[in-house]
Amino acid sequence: MNDYNSYDKGYGQQGYGQQGYGYGQPQYGYQQQSAAQVQNEHALASYVATVMQKVYVKMGLGLLLTAIVAFVVAGSPTMLNLLYGNSWMIWVLCIAELAMVWGISGAIDKLSSTTATALFYAYAAVNGLTLSVIFLAYTMESVASTFFVTAATFGAMSAYGYFTKADLSKIGSILFMALIGLIIASIVNIFLGSSTLQWIISIAGVAIFVGLTAWDTQKIKAMAEMTDVSQAGKVSTLGALSLYLDFINLFIYLLRILGNSRN
Repeated sequence: MNDYNSYDKGYGQQGYGQQGYGYGQPQYGYQQQSAAQVQNEHALASYVATVMQKVYVKMGLGLLLTAIVAFVVAGSPTMLNLLYGNSWMIWVLCIAELAMVWGISGAIDKLSSTTATALFYAYAAVNGLTLSVIFLAYTMESVASTFFVTAATFGAMSAYGYFTKADLSKIGSILFMALIGLIIASIVNIFLGSSTLQWIISIAGVAIFVGLTAWDTQKIKAMAEMTDVSQAGKVSTLGALSLYLDFINLFIYLLRILGNSRN
């Protein structure tokens, strides 16, 4: 800056070039700044894309682990008797799942990236135990077809959440409140046993988790943009957990609508 002032003053004393150089210098400086901004934007976009790739890979591995565990358990009379022959066992599994989700989400800053990832995969395995009943309640064909419908719907909404310029935060808040209402309605229907209410809950569940998929994707992308490389592992694990939950719930609600019962 000092060199520029000396240089500028030298030309000013000649009554020439100060105005011309003064005009050219800001223009040149603007070009330098724009080039730096473009470079930074490309670097950030590349970093975010890398983090999101890790999110989807971890999520995919979690889904694969859940499917394998569920399929193996469904084919084992011994495991089925252990799980569903003791009513308290289901409660233990549900509590364990909630504890893992809360542990990963609430203590992510205190956990190492490796520990958080291990907890996520442990949760996916435990969830496979509880979801094994799906293979007993529905035909394999309807489970497979519903999975592909879920994958296509999830992929489209996640892509929308990633690329859209619209702010989905307000929609996300509404969807979160709707989710609370959905949970309450589901608990109430346990006692009512209404098939009509169950149908309404299933349709509402699909709509809610379709929206949450887009919202969570945008939120994860924003998290990646605001964190540095050292936090990439934790962000990808937390993001994988969020999208995994969206996918599983979307799949379950779609299966209730599209699935063919074995009975």
